[in-house]
Amino acid sequence: MRPLLLAYALVGGLGVLLAFWSSAIRRTLLSEPLLALCLGVLAGPVLGLVDVADQLNAELIREVSRALLAVSLMAVALRFPLSDYRAVLRPVLVLLSAGMVGMALLSTGLSWLLLGIPLSLAALLGSCLTPTDPVLASSIVSGGPAERQLPDRLRQVISGESGGNDGLAFPLVVLALAGLGAKPWTDQVTSALWGVVGAVVMGVLFGSLAGRAVRAASRRETLDKGSQVIFAVLLGIAALGVARVLDTDGILAAFVTGLAYNWIIGNQPRIAEQTLDDSLTRYLVLPLFFLLGAELPWRDWLDVGWRLPLFAVAVLLLRRLPVVLALKVPLGMRWRELVFLGWFGPIGVSALFYLTFSMDEGVEDPLLWVAGSFVVALSVLVHGVTAMPGRRWYAAVGRRVE
Repeated sequence: MRPLLLAYALVGGLGVLLAFWSSAIRRTLLSEPLLALCLGVLAGPVLGLVDVADQLNAELIREVSRALLAVSLMAVALRFPLSDYRAVLRPVLVLLSAGMVGMALLSTGLSWLLLGIPLSLAALLGSCLTPTDPVLASSIVSGGPAERQLPDRLRQVISGESGGNDGLAFPLVVLALAGLGAKPWTDQVTSALWGVVGAVVMGVLFGSLAGRAVRAASRRETLDKGSQVIFAVLLGIAALGVARVLDTDGILAAFVTGLAYNWIIGNQPRIAEQTLDDSLTRYLVLPLFFLLGAELPWRDWLDVGWRLPLFAVAVLLLRRLPVVLALKVPLGMRWRELVFLGWFGPIGVSALFYLTFSMDEGVEDPLLWVAGSFVVALSVLVHGVTAMPGRRWYAAVGRRVE
């Protein structure tokens, strides 16, 4: 109990410091997830102040990441009016179809080639690492600096993709689990289909009802802006809960619920939604990344040897950028946009969820978590420190072109 209480104090203290220096931090190479990860490493492996049992740690990461994804995807769905997302529908659909398949295949191939693991396990690891993380992506495309340096269209494409592919990774992971023999093929295929179809139907109905309720409350002036922020958070959690009761994909359901809710509330003032997005990026991510830093499997990383860092670097460089560049024509974007989009596809909370979900489904090979956690930690570091220079590079190139 004492280590957990100390963890509460450390995370809370970090949150207070970030509240004081938030504007200054946004102008540096640091990010909130990276600071929380480093604090967890210091409190865990370095000083030995926080230690969580392996089984409890996996359960905590799975459930915290699941809840965080639900709220994060609600924030992504509400970040822009739905009409803005319609304007980037084509590139988002390309990334959610051909883009996801390409990233999954490349990640699988790299896992099999560099780690020397069976193809079935490589397919599962590749599927877990495929989705772009909405939490880490939010720290790149939200906030004052991002709004000044990046065009709205590029931010909308990254937001829409990161929202959709987290849920659509579910059938990839489920089918990869079938390849490992975790459950019969028929059960896994049925689960994958119901995961997508059930999530979409449930999300549309649930989000529409919530939107109509908010519109009615707004007409009666019984719902203030602060209440709208809380309502959006609770709506994401509620959508996740209903989806889990229905045994469908809760991650996709939360995103679809947010889109349907966005459609119904229309062009009402979006101050509350922006507040949710900013607060999520800065504060709600802290406990999860602190826990990850405290429980990173350092000794297991060392046991794997040189193959592990080579694999992680290869994933960050080759999983996404070549796919995005190859899709230039259907994406209809300029080279500068493609390079930025291809690099900033961080791997984070969604990967943690699918890795721990797979372990809960009966996958016992420890290399799944060892390799996956190393890639996530490296992505938090690399994409965190390159976010600010990357945005400045994009703006500078744009000024020279103009």
